[in-house]
Amino acid sequence: MALTNSKNLKVEFDRENDGRWIAEIPKMPGVMAYGRTKKEALRKLYAVALRTLADSAEQGKFPFPVSKIFSHGVAGR
Repeated sequence: MALTNSKNLKVEFDRENDGRWIAEIPKMPGVMAYGRTKKEALRKLYAVALRTLADSAEQGKFPFPVSKIFSHGVAGR
């Protein structure tokens, strides 16, 4: 089952035999998280994905164009 609004970072869910949920982003190898509930797995997955993206950005490596992840604009006063 998939759940996301982004075409680039599709989240996939699966359920383990022991009842835990696993969430992963196939386009980001190694970015996955377990949770007791689907919601918990998704919350943990977001944290792992953001850490992975931040580490990549610090190293100057962008797995996706930043414009696809963030909107750009000028803050108004």
